[in-house]
Amino acid sequence: QVQLAESGGGLVQTGGSLRLSCVASGRSISGYTMGWFRQAPGNEREFVGAIISRDSSTDYADSVKGRFTISRDNAANRLYLQMDSLKPEDTAVYSCAATPLWAGRRSASNYLYWGQGTQVTVSS
Repeated sequence: QVQLAESGGGLVQTGGSLRLSCVASGRSISGYTMGWFRQAPGNEREFVGAIISRDSSTDYADSVKGRFTISRDNAANRLYLQMDSLKPEDTAVYSCAATPLWAGRRSASNYLYWGQGTQVTVSS
């Protein structure tokens, strides 16, 4: 079992930045692909990005590519999401998740473990 807990959300103005953190406990995340998802009210959960363990390759949704950066620290059992140039449409609850897969990284159904989420609100 892996327990995940996000932090770092908050209220920011358009164009601002936030850095989300996800700390894992229970077991090492080194064997997992780690992902970030978000869900806005009335919307389905949306893939934001993912990072593989072995070489830290990343994959991003087109909507955040060039603005968001995912990183991980396996030794510290932590995952990060640096969000720059934030837009009002980035407003959502952001959750981190872990999956043993890479091929299915964009599908929430492939993730075994989830955090509770942290709210990000971008004001216009």
